[in-house]
Amino acid sequence: MRNKIIYYGLLSVSGITFSVVAWLFYMGKPLSAGPFLIVSLASLSLGVKGFPLVRGLSFTILILTAVAAALYYPNNFLTVGSYETAGLITPLIQVIMFGMGTSMGLRDFIALAKSPRAVLIGVGCQFTIMPGLAFGIAYLSGFPTEIAAGIILLGCAPTSVASPLMCYLAKANVALTITIVSVTTLLAPFIIPLLMKLLADGFIEIDLLAMMWNIIQIVLIPIGAGLLFNRFLSGKAIWLDKAMPYISMGGIVLIVAIIMAAGQESLLNMGLLLILAVLIHNLLGYFSGYWVARFFLLNEQDCRTIAIATGMQNAGLVSGIAKTMGKIATVGLASAVCGPLMGFTSSVLASYWNSKDEIKKN
Repeated sequence: MRNKIIYYGLLSVSGITFSVVAWLFYMGKPLSAGPFLIVSLASLSLGVKGFPLVRGLSFTILILTAVAAALYYPNNFLTVGSYETAGLITPLIQVIMFGMGTSMGLRDFIALAKSPRAVLIGVGCQFTIMPGLAFGIAYLSGFPTEIAAGIILLGCAPTSVASPLMCYLAKANVALTITIVSVTTLLAPFIIPLLMKLLADGFIEIDLLAMMWNIIQIVLIPIGAGLLFNRFLSGKAIWLDKAMPYISMGGIVLIVAIIMAAGQESLLNMGLLLILAVLIHNLLGYFSGYWVARFFLLNEQDCRTIAIATGMQNAGLVSGIAKTMGKIATVGLASAVCGPLMGFTSSVLASYWNSKDEIKKN
């Protein structure tokens, strides 16, 4: 009973502070609403934990809290002293990848090798659905040529290296998404130029060895270390097994906050139309990937995996390509928007599926 009172109290705090936020916006003082919005969302994130029906939404609301904090106070997330926090993103992903590896076994990959159909469907969705959607959106939007080309380039990109994180939280098939990430990334140097020539009448040179090494460092090495840990030390570090889900969630929150803070000015200045275009592309990717997988009669876990793998693009790679082209301010705009949007939408989707499973258990 005492705990329930605490949860109701947190929800009350959230409601009161959100009322203040609404009043400040009504009075034309949105910049003053920051502290109240952050407190409101943080209280709501903690408060919903006391109610099984909405408990799974706690992480999604925590992501929203981080987004609000990063947009209102970006400088607090960009540097710590003289250290630029963007340097934390890769090691954070590596730590989280290691955690996922500890939850897996070699039998997961052996099963995939015996049944490659899901991999082929996932790779096929990535290099057909997403470029097609991007071309349609770019064609209909009427954006300037280089910005439209940036949307198409985003659609031609391989699956994001962060997608296994979201599959992990969505209780999907992590081994499958790692395989899709690896295959689409290895194919990217050959597929992207062809797709861009076909859809955007351009050609982009990609350093295959640099791309492969990047994937190896971010995904394969830490996952491999996690697999070895699981093979030889499973059950011998119980504290680590219990801590990894919380470390993973904390890492994702921090990554989203850093990306949002870094892109704050662009997000506020580049216009809602581009943001809407990238959001539609992202959401249609999730939707299409899921239902294509259902059409081919894959199980629910694999359908979730292909949905996430299809909707999540490697925005970082696209930004790098745009930079080498000397067009980061035009071709790179879509990927700048995609990073934080994709981090938020994938978190919401993963949290929804996670909470859906929790409700079934109860």
